[in-house]
Amino acid sequence: MELSAWTIFTDLGLVAILLLIGSILRAKVKLLQRLFLPASIIAGIIALTFGPNGIKIIPFSSEIGTYPDIMNAVVFATLPIAAEKINWREITKRVGEMWSYSQLPMLVMWGGGLLFALLFLNPFWGDMNAGFGLILGAGFVGGYGTAAAIGESFNLYGWEDATSLAMTSATVGTVSAIIIGLFFIKRATIKGDTKFINSFDNLSKDMRTGLIAPNSRKKTEMDTVSTMSIDPLMFHVILILGIAFVAYLLSDWLGSIMPVSIPVFSISFILGLIIKWILSVTKSKTYFSKDIITRIGGASTDLLIAFGIASISLPVVAQYLVPLAILFLFGLLMSWFFFSIVSKRFFAEYWFERGVFTWGWITGGVAQGIALLRIVDPEFRSKTLDDFGLAYVAISPVDLLIITFSPILVANSQSWLFITISLGSSAILLILAKKMGWFSFEIKDDQHQSKQKII
Repeated sequence: MELSAWTIFTDLGLVAILLLIGSILRAKVKLLQRLFLPASIIAGIIALTFGPNGIKIIPFSSEIGTYPDIMNAVVFATLPIAAEKINWREITKRVGEMWSYSQLPMLVMWGGGLLFALLFLNPFWGDMNAGFGLILGAGFVGGYGTAAAIGESFNLYGWEDATSLAMTSATVGTVSAIIIGLFFIKRATIKGDTKFINSFDNLSKDMRTGLIAPNSRKKTEMDTVSTMSIDPLMFHVILILGIAFVAYLLSDWLGSIMPVSIPVFSISFILGLIIKWILSVTKSKTYFSKDIITRIGGASTDLLIAFGIASISLPVVAQYLVPLAILFLFGLLMSWFFFSIVSKRFFAEYWFERGVFTWGWITGGVAQGIALLRIVDPEFRSKTLDDFGLAYVAISPVDLLIITFSPILVANSQSWLFITISLGSSAILLILAKKMGWFSFEIKDDQHQSKQKII
């Protein structure tokens, strides 16, 4: 197929139709409602099944695998612009437990996944890439955005299969987060571990169908500029697209003069920070709506997920099926350990609500964690999201460093250095949490039950 502007339009049109179909299916099909599958994942699965990597009915172009990289640059451009102002004093005072508990499994997932693969998978499966173990962290704790980023980074070093494997990891992680998370919730309501719900069946209609009733909708700040000058939506879109475009140009230029390639998404995030500072200094930030910027990031994520799943190479997944299954099982067991065992040692109050949220985000991303939290804490009275939002300010730089430099270290034969740094940091963090009183080897219990030791 000859590539042209109409080719891009066709690809976007096809995925738009599939997203609409996904939304309708989520609203009407009970099974999809029970699984809490987003429309973007439904659309991606349809595109994978009937697209060029499946039975070849939907005529996507050969560029289908490039769109996730572009969307990822857009998503990372929105993150610093939409972020709240940092209050470091409030962070250190309020959210030590949530920060240490959330940071710990993230580091262990990345470093532990790579270590597990190097010890138990790579030696037994031919010439498997040294970075195979990073697929676990990329898909589970990172989600689709990180999966696209890791795939893009490894592609620069000649490992083209990384994107398909990372997207598969993100899909397995997301589905596992919801299905297993729902099982945890149902069991917890029976055992009495939940603080705000007594029955799993009493879920609101908007959560099940994805359709919000008129009286439950929130208004979005939109008109920050006059339409006589430029449409407000376009005003925000050009800012974000401009950042992503300049990031692409800089990445291309830096790649031509440096021995190490810097991914577009990393530069996009840094440029976003710079632009945010400029807007603040020039007192222009009041003309940019956080609501719209967040929605642009959300829309880009939907496209990223749909195109990302559609671009998965099934022959590549089949080639690595056994080691992938073993790696994913290891990741799920590790996530279960943090949820079921470690969370009780960090949180005296609302351990289940905070634990099930973290289960969701370290297996399928923050969106899945929020979906599970809304079931057990519909009004967010546990303050889990408030504390995590503050804690993530400290977590996000670490996240970005891992996403940017882990492929570089692995590709330059420094896998053990990355493992040492990530797992060593985890050990130091655990010691700090113990010293600060955020963590205890005994169960923290606010109901005066007998304390139990970790065996």
